[in-house]
Amino acid sequence: MTRVQTPQATTPAQGWVSFVGSGPGDPGLLTVRAVELIEAAEVVVTEAPEHVDLVRSLLGLVEGPDGSWDGPEIVDGGFGEDGQPLTHAARAKVVVRHGKKQRVVRLMTGDPFLYASGPEEAQACVKAGVGFEVVPGVSSVSAVPAYAGIPLTTKRHREMAVVTCGEKVDWSAYADDRTLVLLSGVGSIGETSAALIEAGRSPETPVAMTRVGTTTEQQTLISTLADIAADARAARISPPAITVIGDVVDLRQTLSWFETKPLFGWRVLVPRTKEQAGSLSRRLRDYGAVPEEVPTISVEPPRNPLQMDKAVRGLVEGRYEWIAFTSVNAVKAVREKFEDYGLDARAFSGLKIAAVGDKTAQAIADWGLRADLVPSGEQSAAGLLEDWPPYDEVLDPINRVFLPRADIATENLVAGLVDLGWECDDVTAYRTVRATPPPAPVRDAIKTGKFDAVVFTSSSTVRNLVGIAGKPHPSTVIAVIGPATAKTAEEHGLRVDVLAPTPDVEVLVDALADFGATRRLAMLEGGEPVTRPSERTASGRRKARAK
Repeated sequence: MTRVQTPQATTPAQGWVSFVGSGPGDPGLLTVRAVELIEAAEVVVTEAPEHVDLVRSLLGLVEGPDGSWDGPEIVDGGFGEDGQPLTHAARAKVVVRHGKKQRVVRLMTGDPFLYASGPEEAQACVKAGVGFEVVPGVSSVSAVPAYAGIPLTTKRHREMAVVTCGEKVDWSAYADDRTLVLLSGVGSIGETSAALIEAGRSPETPVAMTRVGTTTEQQTLISTLADIAADARAARISPPAITVIGDVVDLRQTLSWFETKPLFGWRVLVPRTKEQAGSLSRRLRDYGAVPEEVPTISVEPPRNPLQMDKAVRGLVEGRYEWIAFTSVNAVKAVREKFEDYGLDARAFSGLKIAAVGDKTAQAIADWGLRADLVPSGEQSAAGLLEDWPPYDEVLDPINRVFLPRADIATENLVAGLVDLGWECDDVTAYRTVRATPPPAPVRDAIKTGKFDAVVFTSSSTVRNLVGIAGKPHPSTVIAVIGPATAKTAEEHGLRVDVLAPTPDVEVLVDALADFGATRRLAMLEGGEPVTRPSERTASGRRKARAK
């Protein structure tokens, strides 16, 4: 009996190989154990090109100015150094070589031990005396039909069979009514369907073919055994795809949940930095969209830091009654200045804190502080003024407010506070400068309507995007966070389609999703195919708007 080492029995010098299933495509289907191992890996041996981006995104890796990347060494498990495809044996040698001395994650599509080369590579590890473990992944066999809204078994259909179509198959063995799941079956679907009909299956047996399942490019074709070959050619279905044959396919009519998301497959431009766009992009993905972040502004320190230094010293010395934060960036700027001085949140003792909205209040809370004042109504400078108390000589020992803001902030808040009897130190805490233009393909996509929607979260994002990349095409849906941003968009010749009911990025995405859902329903009710805005001509969209 061969004894396999356990992780506890190894030392770092001996190395270790973890065969990890990456799932069928959706990175959200990675297991918790898979994430833990990738985070601890010294080497990651990939299987598919998209694995490189998956690892870098998961670990938050950033490319250095010299083009290098931090993090684990990433080894291409598909091709050798000469650019030739690796055989199973050659790939196993690569895994073993690294596994002898390093912690290796062998990342494999789907599940390592299900229709994959995991068993052969694990046997090579055993032969070389390299310890290993297996972390199962979500297999495309079950995941892709599930994302297409097709259960493989029901109370009425309890049996199923998985068939790899790469080799000659005796289809007479599958003449009964079992659910069939076909792998690698796109190219031979004509011969397969004809053989199943000849074996006794009804020509009207439902068939579903789903390509690039679990991703936002997923496409599902519904047909029958008699018609699937012609329909697949007409729809230009190409691998990778999973084919399901059987009555369970009919359940897709009521159980399709992924491809019916209101923004499914929409390419949405997010003109914010990656740091700012996190929650917005996550919510877009929840609705099935593909967010693409394009920075339009860069946040930089003030040109003259002395004013900020003086204000922070005054804060520590008790010069202010209030500090008012009008953005998350303002909180970040003050916090960084505190860290430079070796200060912490205790310096805020006795100081009242105001936040312009919930997001800014959360940034303050992340610092261990609590905002004393957040607008009860509109989350803006005007809303803050509505709730701001007037200066009272008896109740307020100090009449001064510290207002750390951007260099381009308006004067309305300062003027309103002065009217209430307060004195303001309006201090430039950070500068917002226009970002460099995005790459030419992105600029071209913006101008030619290849984006389905763009979400503007401030007036400056409108001005800066138009300035660095040009105006979005008329076919692109324009969504804005509030009336001021809508006005700026219209001043730049853009027609606003979606206006968030409250100035919050998640509410903005919800409003865009409502727009998408209404648009989709109108197409279905009108007997039209459901298309994305980028798939329609600009003239057609303008006519539709005019109705």
